[in-house]
Amino acid sequence: MQVTIDGVTYVSHEDPVWRAENSHLAMVDLAPFDLQGMREQLWLRETVDDGEYEICCLPFYAYGLALGDVVGKSGSENVGTVIRKSGRRVLRIMFAEPRFQEGDSRAVLREVLDAAGLLSEWNGDRFIAIDVPDISVMQPIFDSVQAEIQNGTAFWEWGDSRGFAQA
Repeated sequence: MQVTIDGVTYVSHEDPVWRAENSHLAMVDLAPFDLQGMREQLWLRETVDDGEYEICCLPFYAYGLALGDVVGKSGSENVGTVIRKSGRRVLRIMFAEPRFQEGDSRAVLREVLDAAGLLSEWNGDRFIAIDVPDISVMQPIFDSVQAEIQNGTAFWEWGDSRGFAQA
């Protein structure tokens, strides 16, 4: 979900894949990723080490972060540093508008994700972040959207194609 307040667009996760009972929220300023005026709210849970938090959602826009990564906060509300990587990756797919009835692969993608047992989060009906615990299970995912990528109605990127940075 996205909401704009006083010129700043906030991106939130309505249904984080690892929502914990005692969750924490922290923001990531997206300006270092060329998304000025945007902030992403991430769900975290405290680890056994004081001041360390595990990411419990799949980042839609922040680069260099993935499910299970351990981060530290700068101040009370911002993710400041990556302490440990989980070894997971995030694949992001955006479906362009206008949508064409023939060739819309979103339903097929949902089925393939369910069959593979992969975790995912949608931001609206056009943007999905997919947890990639093991790259070897991804071929059916790529196959399900390949025609749209070739037609220019879907685009993908790896969430770790750039490192994490804070302003």
